[in-house]
Amino acid sequence: MRVEVNQVTVAGIISDVTLHASDEVVGIVGPNGSGKSTTLRCVYRALKPTSGVVLLDGTDVHKRQNIARDLAALTQESQVEFDFTVTEVVEMGRLPHDRSPRDSSVVASALETVDVAHLASRSFLSLSGGERQRVLIARALAQEPRVLVLDEPTNHLDIRHQLEVLSLTRGLGVTVLTVLHDLNLAASYCDRLYVLDEGALVASGTPDEVLTPELVAKVFHVTAHVVRHPTTGVPQLLFDQEVVR
Repeated sequence: MRVEVNQVTVAGIISDVTLHASDEVVGIVGPNGSGKSTTLRCVYRALKPTSGVVLLDGTDVHKRQNIARDLAALTQESQVEFDFTVTEVVEMGRLPHDRSPRDSSVVASALETVDVAHLASRSFLSLSGGERQRVLIARALAQEPRVLVLDEPTNHLDIRHQLEVLSLTRGLGVTVLTVLHDLNLAASYCDRLYVLDEGALVASGTPDEVLTPELVAKVFHVTAHVVRHPTTGVPQLLFDQEVVR
């Protein structure tokens, strides 16, 4: 499924942002306050742009019926306030769909995929931050979306689960639009990157094209050296301690 963010403006936050993703993993990167999460909120309809439009396969998201059957979102504000079990939380991902004999197997598969099946009967509120994050990812997977929107999906996760979750997103065969703070993870797992700074799009392209020392210095105000990962060959950044003024 194709996602198009066309000249989207949210007054005072982002201005004239254009990006697209189609059956690939697309990352949005940038410093704090650059408008990354705001851009995603426009995609999953938590915000309506001041101007511009977000399209799913050519249809305005605000005019699309049953959007939850096509799009799942993991947001930084995702919370479960009541004392549900882990299984019950993941079962919520099936709500957009008509009840089906498949529901139990889909939920069980989602739990297994993110390595939380052993927590199935535990109270969600009793879990650690990393465990909760993985359960919420399982809930999104249980929706069986064609578009997956992830705002900092590796938040709270240890390095093993960061790698597993991002590897999983690459293998889903759906359109993934994700915000990542870790530029090396973004370089490793994203097909293309969009860079936001002060609410504006300043660069886009493959990780090789985008993650240059010049751009990192200009946008993130640090000195970076680009090296090649010895196994994958993707660009990786080594940072100096000094801040670029």
